[in-house]
Amino acid sequence: MAKKNKQFVEKVTAMEDDFAQWYTDVVKQADLVDYGPVRGSMIIRPEGYAIWENIRDILDAKIKETGHENMYFPLFIPESMLQKEKDHIEGFAPEVAWVTHGGDEALQERLVVRPTSEVLFAEHYAKIIHSYRDLPKLYNQWSNVVRWEKTTRPFLRSLEFLWQEGHTCHATEEDAAKETRQMLDVYASVFEDYMAIPVLKGKKTEKEKFAGASYTLTIESLMHDGKALQAGTSHHLGTGFAEAFDIRFSNEAGELQPVHQTSWGFTTRSIGAMIMVHGDNCGLVVPPKIAAKQVMIVPVAQHKEGVLDKAYQLKEQLGSIARVDIDASDKMPGWKFNEYEMKGVPIRLEIGPKDIEKGQAVLVRRDTGEKLFTPIDELETAIPELLEDIQRSLFEKAMKHREEKTSVATTMEEFKNSLEQNPGFIKAMWCGDQQCEDQIKEETTATSRCIPFEQEKVADTCVCCQKQAKELVYWAKAY
Repeated sequence: MAKKNKQFVEKVTAMEDDFAQWYTDVVKQADLVDYGPVRGSMIIRPEGYAIWENIRDILDAKIKETGHENMYFPLFIPESMLQKEKDHIEGFAPEVAWVTHGGDEALQERLVVRPTSEVLFAEHYAKIIHSYRDLPKLYNQWSNVVRWEKTTRPFLRSLEFLWQEGHTCHATEEDAAKETRQMLDVYASVFEDYMAIPVLKGKKTEKEKFAGASYTLTIESLMHDGKALQAGTSHHLGTGFAEAFDIRFSNEAGELQPVHQTSWGFTTRSIGAMIMVHGDNCGLVVPPKIAAKQVMIVPVAQHKEGVLDKAYQLKEQLGSIARVDIDASDKMPGWKFNEYEMKGVPIRLEIGPKDIEKGQAVLVRRDTGEKLFTPIDELETAIPELLEDIQRSLFEKAMKHREEKTSVATTMEEFKNSLEQNPGFIKAMWCGDQQCEDQIKEETTATSRCIPFEQEKVADTCVCCQKQAKELVYWAKAY
């Protein structure tokens, strides 16, 4: 065991020693990404992309179930188009990448490599929406976007990332509000039901809302190190883009009115959340529902007669109940055990000569390391049950961690002590004044994460100014 631990120490920095380095080590050692040729860019390798594909397919099905259609927009946006919505361009200006030349020729107008596509959708909607009969328009696209981040980290913040962005138009503010909340709930379901990550649902403050939105709804998750991560956002855009781009429709009375819009996005950042919530000092721990491989068969003493045949027979037998693969390479079993532990495969199935004699296989849980000696003729029942139990256990463990890392503060002294002694979410009352929000950030580096839908009263006064409180806010240091 000492030798095994030494191998992991050499591969992965202990998260207790340096969480940031632990994260980088895991991302690299688990073969999720490689660094791209431009600073801050990443190459998503097959191991990482397969996880994204599973998440994407789950979310795509939910998007379509709610009546949305997929489409695709160009990568480039003319500067004049981006300038049409003032708040929007001001919010994104520091992060945009500009194209100034086409071949050898300077362009007459600069182009933006899309940081998001509100203006592209708005321009298109202005052309195709004329009557109330054209509404609602429920569109989504899967694409890449570019944001010129100053500080980068794979999955969490990179110059280019993958996502989906939904953009919808509605006849009334109420319909747009329902859409905004509905899609937030979809995101929460993906995180909780499939990625086994509990989230807080709520509204962003005015300061933290999306540039150009009337308001922003968010799901917030807590990482192992006590920092928060914005997991997904859904924006009620009101009529700002409609007025800027002249997206109007004739209502049943024949009156021209601006549409009410929403936008919402979910990104490869979700993989970063999965790593930081479930991972440990041995590497990744991937929830079964999104794992590329749910069961990895490792033959033991595979040179002995019948072992490989039995392993391949099991792969075929179990293929209908789980995503199963086999490592029949000539590497030592110990190397394989470490490899698939590092990659977070939920179940390792070991089969060797003695197991065959006894009519059993050894199932090893990635989340707990527990070994289960299971009769071969019971595997088709045992494995799905075990996968369900791992999925449930990962969620419960993450929820317990969040609860343990959530504190209540009624004064700034309590707020600072909580951040120091038990970093995580802090529940504290707020007066609603941005000056207090700014002061909290300046003094502690913690930011408002969300105004939760489920409000509670932990004090009568604002944690910062001690004036009458308006609402409860969750605060935390964040990625």
